[in-house]
Amino acid sequence: MQNNDPQAPEAQAPDAQASAELEALKARVAELEAGNTELRETVLREKAEIENQRRRLHRDVEQARRFANEKLLSELLPVYDGLESGLSVEGGDVASVREGIALTLKSLLKIAENNGLVQIDPVGQPLDPERHHAVSMVEAPGHAPHTIVSVLQKGYVLNDRLLRPALVAVAKD
Repeated sequence: MQNNDPQAPEAQAPDAQASAELEALKARVAELEAGNTELRETVLREKAEIENQRRRLHRDVEQARRFANEKLLSELLPVYDGLESGLSVEGGDVASVREGIALTLKSLLKIAENNGLVQIDPVGQPLDPERHHAVSMVEAPGHAPHTIVSVLQKGYVLNDRLLRPALVAVAKD
């Protein structure tokens, strides 16, 4: 039997067209899956790199924290040496011991200054409650009221931040 249906070739044309569209879609899906796989691998590599950077940063911060005082402590070693050699001397007069202590203190203060520590010695200055702590008021003829007459304990400032206020005696009104 012969098919004389005029729509029969048209029926095959949509199947061929659908098949071609299906193949095109399959190719597109394969292309997108390949792109997706590539992007997934890129993301995993970037994630691993970020994790490695985080670990390195953590290690570097930890090392910096552990050795932050290395410079200061290496500068203090001569002070320790001076004190040890002073203590090892048997006998000796008070003047030479005092001179050795004075030199050691001078060396220590120089190291402190090099590392941002400044002494507060405010004799003769007006009382500043931000930097001084008045522990007594004394009669002080010749001094203006609220002027520092003597320092009981020096204060210290580290890089413009008060580390310890100076303990002072202040002139009465």
